[in-house]
Amino acid sequence: MEPVIRPLREDEIKEADTVFRLSFGTFLGLSNPMSFFGDSDYIGTRFRADPSLSLAAEIDGNFAGSNFIANWGSTGIFGPLTVHPDLWDKGIAKLLLDKTMEIFKKLKTKHIGLFTFSHSPKHIHLYQKYDFWPRFLTAVMSKPVNPENTPKESQEMISWTKYSDLQKERGSERLVNCYCLTDSIYNGLDLKIEILSVKNQKLGDTILLIDNKNDKLVGLAICHCGPRTEAGSNTCYVKFGLVTGNGGRSASANFDNLLESCEHFAASKGLSKLAAGINIGNLAAYRKMISKGFKTEFQGVMMTKNNDPGYHKEDVYAIDDWR
Repeated sequence: MEPVIRPLREDEIKEADTVFRLSFGTFLGLSNPMSFFGDSDYIGTRFRADPSLSLAAEIDGNFAGSNFIANWGSTGIFGPLTVHPDLWDKGIAKLLLDKTMEIFKKLKTKHIGLFTFSHSPKHIHLYQKYDFWPRFLTAVMSKPVNPENTPKESQEMISWTKYSDLQKERGSERLVNCYCLTDSIYNGLDLKIEILSVKNQKLGDTILLIDNKNDKLVGLAICHCGPRTEAGSNTCYVKFGLVTGNGGRSASANFDNLLESCEHFAASKGLSKLAAGINIGNLAAYRKMISKGFKTEFQGVMMTKNNDPGYHKEDVYAIDDWR
């Protein structure tokens, strides 16, 4: 029978997670493929963020693979796209991609991209068939958390709070502020679904960096914490982060404070590692993270449709990991 592409069902999450780990673990040559990504959860968390954007592949009544779409307003990301190793090279990934592109067309997504293995011609060739082209590397970086860390900036100038601590009305207002912040670096970029997913699934929290002089939001960091999230045990993982300048204070200075606030938050949760993926197209932010003691654990390549750079530019202080 021909493979069937359809919406992923909630009762298939465990099977999709098994195929995800088996597929990546096999490709990477792990002695125990199922150990891939430890106790982190990429499948269940992404399904629950928006079940309508989760796809399953089925062949002869058996589960064959899956793909997940993240809707960030004008920006869309997909993955992990995985197929059971026993079914590789049978055109299933292509069928999943065909349906994925249909969904992006319906969403009217402007900037579309993915993260893949930079050393794999097979993966890169597949995505090039859909007009995705490799751009800069994305470095997945980390540093040990210093339990003694406290933000160095005077609290009279900049402070941070957690989205979960806000009252309902204030939270709605800050969501609008978050959109204004992300929209300022790329028209229509909107992380609302990610922020609410973290809150509703209790995956971690979103750090909000505030200019105390005018109560203006100047930065945010969407963080996953611990097992059964995208972070894994003992880790605070910044899935997306962004700062802009404000008044006489530079984006570079605000980025310093955002990283310090994330480390302080991680320490408050008793976590020992702070992790973040950053595209080297955001060169100033990448250099800043190196200067703050972050080291690369592994790296892949970002590919975008039509070779669109989006907001990955040297002077944009953004953290985003498209895995």
